[in-house]
Amino acid sequence: MVHSMTAFARAERAGSQGTLTWELRSVNHRYLEPHLRLPESFRDLEGAVREALRQGLSRGKVECTLRFTEETAGKPLQVNRERAGQLIAAAEIVASLIKQPSALNPLEVLAWPGVLVADAADPQALNNDALALFNDALEELKAGRAREGADLARLLDERLGAINTEVATLRTLVPQMLATQRQKVLDRFNDMKAELDPQRLEQEMVLLAQKSDVAEELDRLSTHVTEVRRVLKTGGQAGRRLDFLMQELNREANTLGSKAFDPRSTQAAVNLKVLIEQMREQVQNIE
Repeated sequence: MVHSMTAFARAERAGSQGTLTWELRSVNHRYLEPHLRLPESFRDLEGAVREALRQGLSRGKVECTLRFTEETAGKPLQVNRERAGQLIAAAEIVASLIKQPSALNPLEVLAWPGVLVADAADPQALNNDALALFNDALEELKAGRAREGADLARLLDERLGAINTEVATLRTLVPQMLATQRQKVLDRFNDMKAELDPQRLEQEMVLLAQKSDVAEELDRLSTHVTEVRRVLKTGGQAGRRLDFLMQELNREANTLGSKAFDPRSTQAAVNLKVLIEQMREQVQNIE
């Protein structure tokens, strides 16, 4: 099974010390790029969170946000004197640079993060709860990526089927198109009332057949379709491999278009390029 890199997960848990909430957002990216937003009191979790992401995901830009609403009912409030002193000292330095500074409002100091705190019973237990909740959110994120990956695989398979149909149709049309081109040459000679040299005509038709020989391109398109399906079935970290195969499919479609000598082959090449471009956009979201 392949996995998408796009998903969202949210996990919340209420406890005696307050309510923890994790939100995880994942979008496509060439590598794994975590972005963590943690309250200051949970900074010790950063290493463990990054390691969990590294173990669980291989690619994607992942934003991880933790919010903590402390339960203050029944808990005495305390002033972090060291933190408040640092804030006041910094404010006094700034005030010395202003000609007419306004007085520092004590309520503004209290509103600064980390100055007014409730008595936390067990910070370590709170960290453990936050990490366990993160693992739950990560599993939900991975499940979402798996579901979307399955949808992407289904859409890709439908377009691969359409490519096979285009290839099979063009194989049957090539002899007809060559016959049509031969008749056009004959008609031109007749219109010009020129003497027709059968040997020269055959040489011209052989040259046309060589220039318009698309059997190799059609074979390669079929081979690439088979390989894409194999990669999708194998699953795992398939995004980079699939992206390479999209480039190869596009290369063959371009060559097919350059060899087109009939409106039907030109249209087939256009149809193939549209299908391949649609698949390329979908593959960019695969892990």
